[in-house]
Amino acid sequence: MWNWQNPDWPNFKWDAARISPAEEKFLLGAGVSLGTIKHLDKDEHDQFIVEVMSGEALTTSEIEGEILNRASVQSSIQRQLGLTSDKRRIPPAEEGIAEMMVDLYQTFAEPLSEEMLFRWHRMLALGRRDLIDIGRFRTSTEPMQVVSGPMGAERVHFEAPPSRQIPAEVSRFLAWFNKTRPQGAAPLPPITRAGIAHLYFESIHPFEDGNGRIGRALAEKALAQSFGQPAMTGLAKAILARRKSYYEALEQANKEIAITPWLIWFAEIALLAQHRTLAQAEFLIANTKLLDRLRGKINDRQQKALLRMMKEGMEGFKGGLSAGNYGAITGASPATATRDLAGLVEKGALIRTGELKHARYALNLSPDLDPLK
Repeated sequence: MWNWQNPDWPNFKWDAARISPAEEKFLLGAGVSLGTIKHLDKDEHDQFIVEVMSGEALTTSEIEGEILNRASVQSSIQRQLGLTSDKRRIPPAEEGIAEMMVDLYQTFAEPLSEEMLFRWHRMLALGRRDLIDIGRFRTSTEPMQVVSGPMGAERVHFEAPPSRQIPAEVSRFLAWFNKTRPQGAAPLPPITRAGIAHLYFESIHPFEDGNGRIGRALAEKALAQSFGQPAMTGLAKAILARRKSYYEALEQANKEIAITPWLIWFAEIALLAQHRTLAQAEFLIANTKLLDRLRGKINDRQQKALLRMMKEGMEGFKGGLSAGNYGAITGASPATATRDLAGLVEKGALIRTGELKHARYALNLSPDLDPLK
């Protein structure tokens, strides 16, 4: 029996006391995050928003096995937000998910509607020629199943309600979502509401494709409404890091009306996502402080390399920056690259690991390690 076949569907049950500590921690973290973001200047804030939205766009797609071009997604988001961007041609998949993220961010406070769901689906399906139902609920009479394994020995992980039930199921879901928002008739705590929203929507699985990405967007919308601000928590990035347990937790929750284990798992993800997003804001602030400390003390090549490293985000260059990377970025000869990098280490801008041709460099953004503090 799937959860939607239970006589009590969709009256989910959970132990609020077991989720309460995470809810309190999340609200406290939200205050810290919003306070940190307020310290960003306009350029930093714009960069932060683009980084978070593009990160979500890339990772929510990667969860579904779709690898997108980061630069194209960022360029599309910048363009839609009215920010400076390059004039590159954006592929449909990158354009569509970017449009959805911007729409999610800009309409976070609006009640959820059928048209909003259809709009998001049209964005996600941009350029698709393999779907029959775009911007509308699935109509196929074939069972909507999530399966794995070889043909003839498939394992059914989940089966959604038949298409004829979808309009009524979604109508009930929309009423629940809007009723449980902070200003609604029956408000729920942020993590609880977001976790149920994601599970509830995934259980209905109303579209031919794109349900996972829209379901995660709905969880983000629920959290943003709890803040009262157009914030994104970065759930998809945290889920990607726990993808195996994500699918396992969803599969188990799809069979139950009692969903305390799912909400406990989701709460851990929400807190992890919040921590990573706060770290991203702090990373931008640290970048600005580092550049301010080095102003007038480094040459143009060194500054160009630092800016390029900062653009890579907190993860930095895969495997660290090498002298060869430095030369490619700046046009410096091997001898000049080695000298420039040694100067950046001496000034506390970079940390070096390894020796000679195995030397790798990373940004030094820890105050405890910075000799210029």
